[in-house]
Amino acid sequence: MESPYEHSYPSPELAAAHPFVEYAFDRYADDEMLERALAFREESERRRSIRLFSPDPVPRELIEQAVMAASTAPSGAHKQPWTFVGVRDPEVKAAIRAAAEEEERVNYLENRMNEEWLEALAPLGTDHHKEFLEVAPWIVVLFEQRFEQRPDGSTRKNYYVKESTGIAAGMFITALHRMGLATLTHTPSPMVFLRRLLGRPDNERPFVMFPIGFPLEGTRVPDLRRKQLDEVFVEVDRLA
Repeated sequence: MESPYEHSYPSPELAAAHPFVEYAFDRYADDEMLERALAFREESERRRSIRLFSPDPVPRELIEQAVMAASTAPSGAHKQPWTFVGVRDPEVKAAIRAAAEEEERVNYLENRMNEEWLEALAPLGTDHHKEFLEVAPWIVVLFEQRFEQRPDGSTRKNYYVKESTGIAAGMFITALHRMGLATLTHTPSPMVFLRRLLGRPDNERPFVMFPIGFPLEGTRVPDLRRKQLDEVFVEVDRLA
């Protein structure tokens, strides 16, 4: 088949200077693609954030596999500017809970969160109590690497750090859901205490915290409505 591209990628000069391999891609028939799409959407529809975790243990290998899946996320200049820090030690989890609850107490009870924010959260019933941080068998904190620190002490800039880390976070959640685990995106603000408690270097900044485990039997979640297709997708077929 003749290529529709005038400028090939990689160029001969680029391919001579850097390694490239042929992309291994399986193209499915249209009906199979739709079947796969519908199955994934149905599975995704069952994903919920939970706040009551079972203390049942979760093998470390599952967490590792979710991290490796998340690390296939695209990133600016392929810098992969993230670090996943796993915690299952009870003492460390207790310290994280105590620090998170103090920040959240100020947020909820001392007016650091404005009325509009509190009104938006009201149907979810969230407050400053974060018991799940101790009960869940794992806490994984995702840190964004603002810049790269090299072994010789030099630094290099990372690109599109928040965008890249955000995509990795979404893929981490999806990987956990697919293997049968549950999680919650927890972002106590500010989160600087996590870098101190977990001994992370200066180039890392906490992005989001994930308590991970199995739902406690009988766990209830808000009966939320997700937006329909016409509320989240628009096709543009002419210039504005």
